[in-house]
Amino acid sequence: MDKDQIIKIVRDENVRFIRLWFTDIVGQLKSFAVTASEIETALNNGMGFDGSSITGYQDIEESDMIAMPDPSTFQILPWRPQEQKVARMICDVLTPDGDPYVGDPRHQLRRALKRAEDMDFDHFYVGPELEYFYFKNSGGTEILDKGGYFDLTPLDVASDLRRDTVMALEQMGIKVEYSHHEVGPSQHEIDIRFGDALKIADDAMTYRLVVKEIADQYGVYATFMPKPLYGENGSGMHTHQSLFRGEENAFFDSNDKFFLSDTAKGYIAGLLKHASEISIVFAQWVNSYKRLVPGYEAPVYKAWSRRNRSALIRVPMYHPGREKATRCEFRSPDPACNPYLTFAVMLHAGLDGIEKGYKVDDPMEMNLYDLSDAEREEMGIEMLPESLGEAVRMAEKSEMLRSALGDHIFERLIELKKKEWNEYRVQLTPWEMDRFLSIL
Repeated sequence: MDKDQIIKIVRDENVRFIRLWFTDIVGQLKSFAVTASEIETALNNGMGFDGSSITGYQDIEESDMIAMPDPSTFQILPWRPQEQKVARMICDVLTPDGDPYVGDPRHQLRRALKRAEDMDFDHFYVGPELEYFYFKNSGGTEILDKGGYFDLTPLDVASDLRRDTVMALEQMGIKVEYSHHEVGPSQHEIDIRFGDALKIADDAMTYRLVVKEIADQYGVYATFMPKPLYGENGSGMHTHQSLFRGEENAFFDSNDKFFLSDTAKGYIAGLLKHASEISIVFAQWVNSYKRLVPGYEAPVYKAWSRRNRSALIRVPMYHPGREKATRCEFRSPDPACNPYLTFAVMLHAGLDGIEKGYKVDDPMEMNLYDLSDAEREEMGIEMLPESLGEAVRMAEKSEMLRSALGDHIFERLIELKKKEWNEYRVQLTPWEMDRFLSIL
């Protein structure tokens, strides 16, 4: 849509408010509303706001920012009243001079896509699978069902919740492939159909809000916390990705025994090489590392495979030899990440692998959880960081990550995550008190 079409829809559809969305550097959605009478001004000039109040943005002495709406993201919100409607547009954040703001995660993804374009790749396609839990309320973890993977009603009492969520997503212009109950009790998944990375990052931000809004209408709570239940699988955001030149899949080679081109192998090698140093982005919370432990289907070992889901990267074998379907699936991100930055650092890591000619070993098709530490060491299989503190230490030394995020976001993210880790590690947990108080 262009500006004139949006102004006409706002008038004809009786849209009363337009919410302008953007994200802070940890991926929390921010919003303020303008009235219908201000929509033309917003589209032409953007709207000013205080950047010093946004996590990871500017200092107070240089805090003026502009939220510039992207007309292509205009959508009417289906869960809001339909008499005087509410719409939204996702914004790019600009400086007062009109330049892209270096602290805007959406800009950093655009910058990564520009690098891919300069390397002759027209499309970076991603397809994320965001898992989440439903609980009775936000004050605890009382589950709604005891269903398991692909279970059907009556075990899956959230079928209506998922149905209404899918319908709302489709009304928001988000294509859904399928939805189902996940492995954990009260755990669910709705898969977004793959598309260009910027659109899908916008969709992932929208998806998280829609899931929560529809849950709230049913009087329950939805959470994307990576590991909310002890002893159960956590929630991941497995991300399928591929690079295309026009209609040609740059990952496909019909003459290769794995149907993978040298481009694909270099990309996979780049992801594997840089996985630990970018984990601060795709697994950015203290709680993320409660999910990334062996034994709960979360990939912690840096290897690739075709059918084996214990490896960090999988090349799906649903349609072997089919060009359009050839892709790699990066299995370590969780759904509480910032999708803009996560897609950006994955792309930079993969492009590094292509550009610098990284080599990848043959796939590891055995269950890596069954190997001993000594066996994995002998095979050269390394682990992801085991804590946020370890992830911060690895990230701090990474020139690749600094280049991918830019100095501003890199330094602010390190600062924020150091603070989170230091606050966490001085806490006394109930486990420690139960275990040690009476015996030490």
